[in-house]
Amino acid sequence: MLTTLRIKNLALVADLSVDLQPGLNVITGETGAGKSILIGALNLILGERADRTLLRSGADACTVEGVFDLRRLPAPLPAFLDANGLEPCEEGQLVLKRSFTSAGANRQFVNGSPTTLQTLSSIGEWLVDIHGPHDHQSLLHAPRQLAILDAFGGLQPARESFSALARRRLALEAEKTELVVDEKTYAQQLDLLRHQVREIADARLQPDEEAGLEEDYRRASNAARLLELGQAAAGLLGEEETALLNQAGALGRLLHELHRIDPGVASLMSLHEQAVAALGELQGELARYTERVELDPARLRALEERLNLLHALKRKYGPALTEVSAFGDEARRKLQALEQRDEELARLNAALAALDLELAAAGRELSERRRKLVPQLNKAVMKQLGAPSHPLRAIASSGEMARVMLALKTVLAAEDEIPVLVFDEVDANVGGETAQAVGEKMRQISRQRQVLCITHLAPVAAHADAHYVAAKQLRSGRTISEIRLLAPEERVEELARMLGGATTAARKHAEALLAIS
Repeated sequence: MLTTLRIKNLALVADLSVDLQPGLNVITGETGAGKSILIGALNLILGERADRTLLRSGADACTVEGVFDLRRLPAPLPAFLDANGLEPCEEGQLVLKRSFTSAGANRQFVNGSPTTLQTLSSIGEWLVDIHGPHDHQSLLHAPRQLAILDAFGGLQPARESFSALARRRLALEAEKTELVVDEKTYAQQLDLLRHQVREIADARLQPDEEAGLEEDYRRASNAARLLELGQAAAGLLGEEETALLNQAGALGRLLHELHRIDPGVASLMSLHEQAVAALGELQGELARYTERVELDPARLRALEERLNLLHALKRKYGPALTEVSAFGDEARRKLQALEQRDEELARLNAALAALDLELAAAGRELSERRRKLVPQLNKAVMKQLGAPSHPLRAIASSGEMARVMLALKTVLAAEDEIPVLVFDEVDANVGGETAQAVGEKMRQISRQRQVLCITHLAPVAAHADAHYVAAKQLRSGRTISEIRLLAPEERVEELARMLGGATTAARKHAEALLAIS
């Protein structure tokens, strides 16, 4: 369930935090008071594109944050978070955050981890189902009707199995299409693949060779300079008259005379000996280094040619040698398939024939199970409607369509795994006894799922477990929108307002609605 929604600088909202309750949460208020801002905020944290015109006037950035309690969510969300590199939920709480600025920056987070809009949208599909005043029109579409029927009968596994078979068939057809070409194209493909396989194979690539090769090339191409530097350093150490080792000898004689006069400077003699030993070791290492430096134009040319080859292969087949090797493996597989085209076509045709039989059997079984479900769903929905049935396209009233949608949601409440249902004025064009029935249906659905409902109808609002009111306030010369939870005694006043005003009759009607809800 959605436990907390925090909104900052969205439309008329400056800074708002709403704590929501289990069951049926109803939001009421005057037209334009800001009720639908909750829906806009929810849509943002569920991955909808940000409309910067909704940024509060004078503000640079908008932030929306939603906290969900997932302890009863059956969806495999922990595995999804891990697979997408997102932080896990702590104590069963999922935190979704979205921010955007007037400059165009757009950021989204899941449990503090930055993510993409697509990932946010995928998570949202498991959490919230929003129905606006026109969303029930989707009931007229055959795919939506099939989805409802499958949800009622628990046929999603069978439906997914059928879809998996269909995807396998498409993959086999794609393989077959690659093989079924005219002879000229076939010959061209063979030539190209053979060239690619041969070129990559002849290179005898080693995955880790490039770094070492570049280092060897850098040394070989700078061999003359390296030799010059090494010899100059060796000269400074011992080959010139003013070399360090010669100077060290003169220094030693001075220290020896100093020690003869003052034995207390023995430590200086020791340090001198260490310095001379270090310089001697350095001289030996420099000599060995300069001996290893090779002025070999042939080796330099070979290294350069090898590097050029690797760079050429990467330009053709991939940005890294591992990808070049992978391209070669795939080209070899395609070449083998093409060279054995007749055998491969026979294999694919046999696999397609077997798969067609599986698809036909699975399709027949799914269709038969659906046909058996239709009267059961019809009976269950009719219990909720209590009126003669008619084709959906024959129903002209959007109020009646809303009733059908609510009846379906009531029937599907136990099967539907989405924990939060939002109804945004779906009771438009509804009144009288129908409004009372709509409220009862929402209350019934809320026993299985958390429900948020924005409504203008008192008979619907009277069924709320938690009743919120949206209102405009004038603060510091600016209009802001606030949403607060009503105390039990305040509900009568709000329902009376919705029924026509603060009259005695309206109050008595409001009290009666609360008494029977």
